[in-house]
Amino acid sequence: MIRLTRLALIAFLCLAPLSARSAASAPIPKWGLEDLMQSLAQVKSSKARFVERKFLRILNDPLESRGTLSYSAPGHLEKHTLTPKPDSLVLEQDRLTFEDKVRKQRRTLALQEFPVVWAFVESIRSTLAGDLKSLNRFYEVRFEGDQREWRLLLKPRDSKMQALVSQIRITGHDQSLRVIEVMETGGDRSEMTIIEDGR
Repeated sequence: MIRLTRLALIAFLCLAPLSARSAASAPIPKWGLEDLMQSLAQVKSSKARFVERKFLRILNDPLESRGTLSYSAPGHLEKHTLTPKPDSLVLEQDRLTFEDKVRKQRRTLALQEFPVVWAFVESIRSTLAGDLKSLNRFYEVRFEGDQREWRLLLKPRDSKMQALVSQIRITGHDQSLRVIEVMETGGDRSEMTIIEDGR
């Protein structure tokens, strides 16, 4: 269960001035959490590459993996790890399928039966979909920054999730997710850097 959780623990002003003086004195419109969610909700599909590093207390160097991500609104998400060994996570609505291609093993979970996995999945899917209601269901959400550079700080609400994860940090700019950090309660952490195709 913990292994599956860790694996699942696998991305978004225009005012015409009346004069130079009025433009200089006009306040900059505040851009916050709801604006971010509305902006992310406009993205219907995306593809990217990722580099994920897992920092474990028992190891001097992080474990690194690389692969691809793809998203189709509102609920389809795929994470394909290419190195160091191929595996995949495919989310389709409320079902998560994990496939280990080396061991030729495949397993599908109904998210409702695994609340911790469900909570982790929603940290990514609800952010990509701009679904603040679902995000608030699983996390206390705090927003920092502005449109050019923003950060979501997600603190789990569920006690079982809290026993594994203290916080998830998602940073990005405009409609793009750039880094997803998972801070585990035991001191380990993972950091996924997302590189969008074409950049």
